[in-house]
Amino acid sequence: MIKPIRRVVTGHNAQGRSVITSDGPSPHVLTLPGRPDFALTDLWVTDRAPASNAGSADPAKRRMSLEPPANGTIFRIVEFPPDAAAGGGFDRAAAFRAMGASHAMDPDASRHLAMHRTDTVDYALVLSGEIWALMDEGETLLRAGDTLVQRGTNHAWSNRGGQPCLVAFILVSATSLGGKPAGKPGAKPVTRAAARAGRGSPSRRPSRKTTARPRRRPRPR
Repeated sequence: MIKPIRRVVTGHNAQGRSVITSDGPSPHVLTLPGRPDFALTDLWVTDRAPASNAGSADPAKRRMSLEPPANGTIFRIVEFPPDAAAGGGFDRAAAFRAMGASHAMDPDASRHLAMHRTDTVDYALVLSGEIWALMDEGETLLRAGDTLVQRGTNHAWSNRGGQPCLVAFILVSATSLGGKPAGKPGAKPVTRAAARAGRGSPSRRPSRKTTARPRRRPRPR
């Protein structure tokens, strides 16, 4: 059974005084197809920067997706069940499709079935249990209290233990690195020079016309 995540939200009353506006389990839960033990629980979503604190609407009440809106963020908790619990029944295409992220899935599943990359900066904090963070090259074990900063890299999470692992994430929309999944041959970050080249060469830019100032004649003494 998926662990309910208590969510406390603050706001302001009609007099402008700070108050607790809601306190209870977040209702925004997405379980993956065929894996009722694998869930994402969204707590809050922003869709602009700077974010807005106006109003009392719940911005997490939306179709859940792996990535945040452009220029936005997602605050969520993911419950990772043990890899062994899948029993070979994990449909990776259906899982990424359910998260609206088919484009993020790495076509090469030889490293791990969940390898993917998103155009985000992800702040991860392990709340309980332990989990392996896998890159194209290398991996590391994270335990409760450990953190990880994911910078648009091709990656997967692997729970090789016997208990579920809870990880808190804050996903921040980021500019795309472009090319193939990070770490794959041919992937190159977009450089400033390349960005300038994409706008057109200096020879094509309109030149500034300057008018020569007339020289002042010396006054007779």
